[in-house]
Amino acid sequence: MTEPAPAIVDLHGASIRRGGRTILGPLDWCVGQGERWVVIGANGSGKTTLLSIVGLTLWPTTGTVDVLGARYGKVDSREVRRRIGVAGSAVELHLRDDLTPVDLVMTARYAATEPWWHVFDVADRARARELLDRLGIGAVADHPFGTLSAGERRRVSIARALMPDPELLLLDEPAASLDLGARETLLRDLARLAAEPRPSAIVLVTHHVEEIPPGFTHALVLGAGACLASGPLGHVLTDEVLSRAFQVPIAVEHRNGRTWARMRA
Repeated sequence: MTEPAPAIVDLHGASIRRGGRTILGPLDWCVGQGERWVVIGANGSGKTTLLSIVGLTLWPTTGTVDVLGARYGKVDSREVRRRIGVAGSAVELHLRDDLTPVDLVMTARYAATEPWWHVFDVADRARARELLDRLGIGAVADHPFGTLSAGERRRVSIARALMPDPELLLLDEPAASLDLGARETLLRDLARLAAEPRPSAIVLVTHHVEEIPPGFTHALVLGAGACLASGPLGHVLTDEVLSRAFQVPIAVEHRNGRTWARMRA
């Protein structure tokens, strides 16, 4: 009998306490091979904290954290992080405005933000350009990063995350601050990425259900640091669950592979 594939992310009793207060958890959560998860909740619900735990940059107060078959605290987390891609506005704050997207994407091969002493070859540059083309910004590949629009900067961040061909991709509010056109084209490209076999798993954090790309399979809803619901997306993103999460009466609609929400009158 074939053994089931190991989980990409496996949390048991994971929590974070600050100043004597639990701000996340205790949380049990499992992300399997091929799954595309959205983590959704109101501001302050613990979404970004959870992403930091999964990205092995924040040590949990309690519980165990297994990512890509490695237990946090039992292995060199720097090596595991090389197999994880992270993108979002927080990453962009560390990117130099005078560097070009090609250079910024290439540096991700070494988990760096600048070329420094690293040596890059023709294949590295070709892959960086291919990723920028794939995300629709090949035309600005040689422009200074500081001259790009918010949408273009976000795509550079995602291309960087994909440069090392990660097994796990973490997207922290990828559509935040984008206008309607930039948001919709980004969601189209993320839907294409979700349909591909790599990365093995994707976790996307947002507080707007309209920002969930088609093709995402599961949802984890957080409220005040606790899990309100977790499982297949269509079963979890309901009027009742989102109303509890956002503390207002919410009506949810699933249509054409997208989810929409509004406050009930």
